[in-house]
Amino acid sequence: MAQQESLSLVRISVRNLVEFVMRSGDLDDRRTAGARKEAMQAGSRLHRKIQRRMGAGYQAEVILKHGVKEDKFELLIEGRADGIITEPAGVTIDEIKCIYMDLKRMDRPEPAHLAQALCYGYMYTAAHGLETIGIQLTYCNIETEEIRRFQEIKTREELESWFSGLIHEYVKWARYLYHHRLRRQACLKELEFPYAYRKGQKELAACVYRTIAQGKNLYIQAPTGVGKTLSTIFPSLKAMGEGYGDKLFYLTARTITRSVAEEAFQILRGRRHLYFNTVTITAKEKLCILEHPSCNPLDCPRARGHFDRVNDAVYEILHEEEGITREKVLEYAERFSVCPFEFCLDISSWVDGIICDYNYVFDPNVRLKRYFAEGEPAGSYLFLVDEAHNLVPRAREMYSASLIKEDILLARRILKGMSGAERVLSLLDGCNRRMLELKRAYGVGKEEEGIRHRKVLGADYELLGDVKLLALDLMAMFGELEVFMNENGEFTDRDRVLELYFQVRDFLNIHDRLDDHYRIYARVIEEGKFMVKLMCMDPSQCLKNCLDQSESTVFFSATLLPIKYYKELLSGDPEAYAVYAASPFPQKNRLVLAASDVSSRYSRRGRVQYERIADYLETIIRGRKGNYMVFFPSYQFLEQMEKVLEEREKLRPLGFDRVCQSGRMTEEEREGFLSRFEEEHNRSFAALCVMGGIFSEGIDLKEERLIGAVIVGTGLPQVNPEQEILKEYFDEREGNGFDYAYQYPGMNKVMQAAGRVIRTVNDKGVIALLDDRFLRSEYVALFPREWGTYTVVDRGNVSLALEDFWGQFPEGKGFTAYP
Repeated sequence: MAQQESLSLVRISVRNLVEFVMRSGDLDDRRTAGARKEAMQAGSRLHRKIQRRMGAGYQAEVILKHGVKEDKFELLIEGRADGIITEPAGVTIDEIKCIYMDLKRMDRPEPAHLAQALCYGYMYTAAHGLETIGIQLTYCNIETEEIRRFQEIKTREELESWFSGLIHEYVKWARYLYHHRLRRQACLKELEFPYAYRKGQKELAACVYRTIAQGKNLYIQAPTGVGKTLSTIFPSLKAMGEGYGDKLFYLTARTITRSVAEEAFQILRGRRHLYFNTVTITAKEKLCILEHPSCNPLDCPRARGHFDRVNDAVYEILHEEEGITREKVLEYAERFSVCPFEFCLDISSWVDGIICDYNYVFDPNVRLKRYFAEGEPAGSYLFLVDEAHNLVPRAREMYSASLIKEDILLARRILKGMSGAERVLSLLDGCNRRMLELKRAYGVGKEEEGIRHRKVLGADYELLGDVKLLALDLMAMFGELEVFMNENGEFTDRDRVLELYFQVRDFLNIHDRLDDHYRIYARVIEEGKFMVKLMCMDPSQCLKNCLDQSESTVFFSATLLPIKYYKELLSGDPEAYAVYAASPFPQKNRLVLAASDVSSRYSRRGRVQYERIADYLETIIRGRKGNYMVFFPSYQFLEQMEKVLEEREKLRPLGFDRVCQSGRMTEEEREGFLSRFEEEHNRSFAALCVMGGIFSEGIDLKEERLIGAVIVGTGLPQVNPEQEILKEYFDEREGNGFDYAYQYPGMNKVMQAAGRVIRTVNDKGVIALLDDRFLRSEYVALFPREWGTYTVVDRGNVSLALEDFWGQFPEGKGFTAYP
């Protein structure tokens, strides 16, 4: 891996330069996302098709660079021209944009597109000494492949004058980057670890550094307590100090882990005087000043003139803050009266590190285009993926899309009778008819046509061979709907039609990705609605395309077992480096119990098993006074167990207090739930939770705040059509469908729940696995190494095992069994 260029070089892409300097006026989202912008994946192949048609005089994808000397640094502008046409009459720059809208409605090129072409025109004339050059904007309709071109001739003097004005507006920002980077690099070279290393922590940090220096990817299974956040951030910063990477992305699945990353950077700033600024990107809904986000000057006062003020806001926060949190973003956004979400995204362009959700790097609809748009020059990025086990199911969602027939009909009802909607209505009718054909064929079971009908637990679904005709109808409708929405910024229930617009956009973009890693299925869902879904089975290729845009990626989690499963589904690279970090805590502080006489199997659920589980809960929770968490397979199971405990309590005291997790808890309710662990209790306290829910990972309850986790069941996902489709897919491919669809995801939830116990060197606790399936060899093989030995118990001897364990510790003596 090559180290970065000289610190005196400041780089920016043509696209980012143009979009940054030229923007002004209002923020307005009433224009749909693709109206006059290039389409996403759906247009990429057509883009290349146009280039291939252009003949021998056409050179495609030409990399252009131009340097501008300023003081002690050089500003390097770089990009990739779609095409350069060389003819006897002269040279022409060709900028291609594939869009859905009707080209007859265009009377001039989009200003940002034209500006990109003008940049390339100047860069080419400067490099080749040309006096004039042609500028051509080629627009192509994705549905019809119709082409419309806008052309003009520019002299070198005209282009030079225009380009100089562009650079003049950007120089103060480039100067800031230059001086900031000099100071940052000097700091990173001298940076030291903030604490004494824990057992194995120094070796882990060294492994991260070496991987980044080699430009490789790394998987880390890091038990709780290793200090994996600092153990990955610190060596990444040291690597950046040596020129390996220029911007760090810390990617998480949950808000709480973003806070942990913020704290880690703050520790380094406080204890080691780190000079390295970061911003945390927060979802628009959590930043917006309106109850329902509506980014246009009619609904939001901050949208009016947003672009006229936002650059000043960005410049000031960069010079006053280093750790730019959600609270800081809101504070400065209010001071400058700008949209906090768009402000936050703009800040990200100028900071050294970005803390954000996976979506901003991997989701094709949400990812930050300023870094990852197709055709952008590759940046020098490092990705740190925390809680990486969550990325597998999240990625499947990102690269899947669905469409519901009734949503098409709803949009039709809203638009009926509106002026100018006749063409859209006609095309909506065509899409509805196509969906109706699929629905009428549903359940017929035409194996010879690639349709396979299935039924699981009373739910029907149907695997389809393809939906190409539906996609063609949607494509035609989408272009007209896009034009209509842009021409009609206000009408009743516009937001409902806009929802369909985005659903269709996503469906078309995913349809263009379809390959052997996908399955298509149809299903009648709630209220008799008919759905067609493009479901991603294996997201590895989609993720790999994103990973290729980084210099190095480090995946880490307390639960990355089996590692082969995660290597296969996260990057498809079985040869990627992997390490198992040793736990720094003594095994004697942890007791793992596996019950042999209880089951949570669906077929065996009933009063007998509930009573047995209740026996275990009473014995374990009364075994030593303290706080416990009990994890159940579902809310239904939790409710049944709560009834049993209530009935027992009417007959005699249980000896412990409890609280139950409920569905759809507000943020205040979650905080109230967790605050119970901070309170002093006269007797044991138990929180009854759902495995895989909000309290089964990312909760840090140290020492006496939690001394036991009881896990009921193996965490297997509920049997449903999608899990069965996954199972069948992996059975066909490798014969391990049950493992991939059920066992591995289930055991991941078990290990996450168990990880709530033993968070520090002073922690002591019990992990109780209540299901006889845990004793089967295929489950034991998935137990994490730090669990060490486990103790097989039944209701008759579990109290003895607890007494022996707690009796090791002075404060644990005085074990009280139920009289």
